[in-house]
Amino acid sequence: MAETVDIHALAGAYALDAVDDLERAAFDRHLRECGTCAVEVAELRETASWLTHAVAEAPPPRLRESVLAEVGRTAQERPRRGASGAGRSRRSRLLRWTAGAVAAAVLAAGVGVGTWTVARQGVQRENARIDAVLAAPDARLVSSEMAGGRVTLIVSPSRNAAVAVLNGLADPGAGKDYQLWMIGDSGPAPVGVVAGGTGRQYITGLAPRFAVTVEPEGGSRLPSPTGVGQINL
Repeated sequence: MAETVDIHALAGAYALDAVDDLERAAFDRHLRECGTCAVEVAELRETASWLTHAVAEAPPPRLRESVLAEVGRTAQERPRRGASGAGRSRRSRLLRWTAGAVAAAVLAAGVGVGTWTVARQGVQRENARIDAVLAAPDARLVSSEMAGGRVTLIVSPSRNAAVAVLNGLADPGAGKDYQLWMIGDSGPAPVGVVAGGTGRQYITGLAPRFAVTVEPEGGSRLPSPTGVGQINL
């Protein structure tokens, strides 16, 4: 009898391209309608990309020993008990794999604890703000196809905030970034820059329209005349 897999549990495997063709097609369809999974996939891809960049700081003494000791204390996966645990087991394997990848990256690249802690705190603050938008009782999702991909907004009027998720947009080109704008009565206001065609951005301050343009790397003060697309909020 085939196992029943929770489609949400595929987010991590999908972000790491560790799914088969059938799972990928199913999750592609799911991703068009699930803002939570879209945010999770974008975050996982960003984290995986960040882990590939080493910094020059030397690791503190005994880091290797403490990491290996923690690995030794981690319980192994328990046998699954029926189809209802299939999604949890798969997610559990992925989380353990991700933890191992982080530990290996720390040891191999020599990431300093101080630098890693500051970066982690910044990510935690960003995630907390994103979680607040997703958990807001008035949160709603709007999306539109742009530049060969999809842009999804999770909008919370009560928090006057939104989360923008870019997924699969075409490469903007060398020296270019996608820039995000809120457009109100007083004109366009820049609200974030996303490098490449996939990523997410927390946005403070809503307006009647949201827009995406291609701008020089780092962004511009005003949008270029030719935009990528707009979404009415």
